[in-house]
Amino acid sequence: MTLPYRWTLLCTLLASTGLHAAPLDYAACTDNILPGSLCAMHAVPASHEAQGQGAETLQLFVRKIPAKGPSKGSVWLVAGGPGESGASFYALLPTLRRTFPGFDLLIPDHRGTGYSSRLCPAEEAAGSPGGLALAGAEWASCFKELNTAPARARQYSISNAARDLRSLVGTTQGKSPVYVYGVSYGTQLVLRSLQLGALPVRGVILDSLVPPQNDLRWDLSQRSQVVNDVGLQVLAQCDADAACQALLGEPAQTLYRRVLDKLRQEPALLATIPGKNLKQFIGGMLDVPAARERIPYLLQDLDHGGGTELAAVRSLLNQAASSLGSYPQSSISIPLVGMISNSENNLRPGLTTADVDREEATLLMTSPLPRILLGGGLPTYFQDRYFGQLPASVPPVLVLQGSLDPKTPYAGAQAQVAALRQAGAGNITLAAIVRAPHFILWTAPACFEQSVQRFIADKPVQDCALPL
Repeated sequence: MTLPYRWTLLCTLLASTGLHAAPLDYAACTDNILPGSLCAMHAVPASHEAQGQGAETLQLFVRKIPAKGPSKGSVWLVAGGPGESGASFYALLPTLRRTFPGFDLLIPDHRGTGYSSRLCPAEEAAGSPGGLALAGAEWASCFKELNTAPARARQYSISNAARDLRSLVGTTQGKSPVYVYGVSYGTQLVLRSLQLGALPVRGVILDSLVPPQNDLRWDLSQRSQVVNDVGLQVLAQCDADAACQALLGEPAQTLYRRVLDKLRQEPALLATIPGKNLKQFIGGMLDVPAARERIPYLLQDLDHGGGTELAAVRSLLNQAASSLGSYPQSSISIPLVGMISNSENNLRPGLTTADVDREEATLLMTSPLPRILLGGGLPTYFQDRYFGQLPASVPPVLVLQGSLDPKTPYAGAQAQVAALRQAGAGNITLAAIVRAPHFILWTAPACFEQSVQRFIADKPVQDCALPL
């Protein structure tokens, strides 16, 4: 399809979906977090389906990183979560600038996060005891407020957030190309936005694509099973590697199980493990390639009763976390996480602590998420007509998926891509990032840069791999 025809078709589609918005009124940011950045607020209906005269509005915060020199176009960066703000991208701007040279980078905060309107305005205000995070007595008062006014809380649904994204993207209409990038939960949000109609974009990049929403195998309540599957692959790779086997002298699983038995018998050694939970600690190591590679060494050191390797791994994990930076907007909105996760991505709401205990007893690696979902205490909302559905047509899409992703597994991404194609969406490329975990932009920046640059240049994208 020629470019002029594509834009003519796009304009026709936009006219039919009513996707129009005035350009945002950007001004110099006052927080001095990123010198040279511009900031704007964008008003949206609190409930897009109930908008009208006198209806409540919310404010969405957007930070713009202008292109160096004349702008070639714009890229909207959609954060993960739910509950994460756009601040999760700030420390990654060098990679993003190299990947999208000449493009303006537009970074919104989801409703309920960062500087956008919050679920608990009093408790999540910059001047409150915990700042934008909840602290102390703010937890109880926030939860009480949400349960007292559940209708207001339910305005922070994924479908309303998807309409927010459509409204924001509509502010960048023009002749210059626009791309949308989403990561993790952000991919689910982008897909929900596309269900609502065409977007005026040249292409979409989905990093760590969520699995099909109605597939129990990869539901959030199954996160420990997903983590364990990836962890077993990592142990099997050690067994297949001559150097790793020379180090251990036995199958990795055999060593691991012996270490678990040792920790049960030696409370003092168990107390050195963060959270006193080795399964969960090693499950967290899978998110960081440098830490993941130390798993055999950690197991061997613990088997000998040592703590040197544990200290080194904790340092690696701390360095990885600090590499994402710390900003006033960085705190995750726990209420938003709980509400959207339990409403949209928990297919087993009746799960109990005993159920989780039983399921995790046979696993070697686990996640804290299934237990977090048990907490409750927050209003949920009914799944709407978009739940479990997919857009019938999409713009060109690039999916970047780690083959060792312990959060949104590679098999789940394959199933989602297959479902999109079956629903009628063509022109989707799934690129495996071999040996990469979650969040390719962060964990495999060279592969991200190479793959995305080829995509925006309309060149074929091949699989990529983290170096051994």
